Amino acid sequence: MGLVALFAGLTAPGSAAASGPGPAATPGASASLTVEERRLDRAVPQEILRRSGFDGVAAELERALAGARSYEQAERIVVVEGSRLWRRAVDRAQGRGPAGGDLSRDDDRPLYWARLGMTREVREWAPKFGLSDARRAALLGRLEQASRGQDAISYPRSADGKGLKRILVTGFDPFTLDRDIRISNPSGATALALDGTVIRTADGPARIETAVFPVRWQDFADGTVERTLRGQLPRVDLFATVSQGRVGRFDIERTNGAWRGGFPDNDDVARTETVPVTDPATQPQWTSTTLPYAAVVAAATGRFPVYDNTSVTEIPAGGTTAVVRPEGPTAGSTARAGGGGNYLSNEIAYRATLLRDRLGLHDTLPGGHVHTPVLQFGAGNTDPETGTVTDPEFVRNRLDIIAQVRAIVGVAADAS
Repeated sequence: MGLVALFAGLTAPGSAAASGPGPAATPGASASLTVEERRLDRAVPQEILRRSGFDGVAAELERALAGARSYEQAERIVVVEGSRLWRRAVDRAQGRGPAGGDLSRDDDRPLYWARLGMTREVREWAPKFGLSDARRAALLGRLEQASRGQDAISYPRSADGKGLKRILVTGFDPFTLDRDIRISNPSGATALALDGTVIRTADGPARIETAVFPVRWQDFADGTVERTLRGQLPRVDLFATVSQGRVGRFDIERTNGAWRGGFPDNDDVARTETVPVTDPATQPQWTSTTLPYAAVVAAATGRFPVYDNTSVTEIPAGGTTAVVRPEGPTAGSTARAGGGGNYLSNEIAYRATLLRDRLGLHDTLPGGHVHTPVLQFGAGNTDPETGTVTDPEFVRNRLDIIAQVRAIVGVAADAS
């Protein structure tokens, strides 16, 4: 996700001048809804919700909020309902409980669209006790964290009392929805499929915990990555941020850059600037993976080839023009794109590895970014105007990507 190659020849979705979320909503004030939330009533999202059994999620939150008599009670409700949505999506992906419809269980899209239904309810909710803009924003923040698994990362001990190895994997929401609203993100599907699972490694069992992040510049500027990962990185044995990248291949991104390239996010907001972080005076232009990329590339992990991607785009020291460097950045250069481009996949990789380094973990914690292949619909189903929301090849591609991410993580854990 966010890869330059993926967007080659692509026009920006929606208007580049569109703004982000407006002021706190009043009942029925649709103008205050976000761009993401306004897509919700279109036919495809409604079909996805109906065919997964997630079409009643927003109404359940609405009923629960109707009984809230205080802000504190409302906060408890959004956390409980958000956590329930996350757990329901994970259970569905892992085959627990009824499927709720005929969409394949590996589908990440019901979680995305159901969450937007919930945030829309909170944005338009007008309780009798009153709700300030700040408190409404806080409720939305708690709902986002809970429904993305960000506050549910937990590593219990194994049954024999020995410690499990700990692996953290992150994914993303679907994006480029104005290009094709049917789109799914295999990294988000992978997060649902792997959350709470245990894999076998050379050093014993390892538990994988996951979380999903939004495709919105402002959330990243507000610290959602650092807030979620800061307490976890010192406790884990390996981490991998995962997103959708190039067609037909996996990439282990060697280098991440401190630059936002301006491609519009899911709210049609564009940002072209240095990645905003705390303490910018000590901010490096580049960070590097500590994943065992050579071992991963050499292993047989699935049907898609896996590459060690070393290319970046930089402005050389003393220069003014950006150039591509296939072997990585040169000394003193200014970042214009990491191996994973200059969208939010590069940014999560940059932020996570910068946090690793600032925590003093560079030499002890393997971590970095994995780009999956683009998830493609089957032949004859590529036109969003006439195509269906799913097809057998689409499902097979997603399942193969999920399985290969699991295998890549296992190889990385063994090599580390």
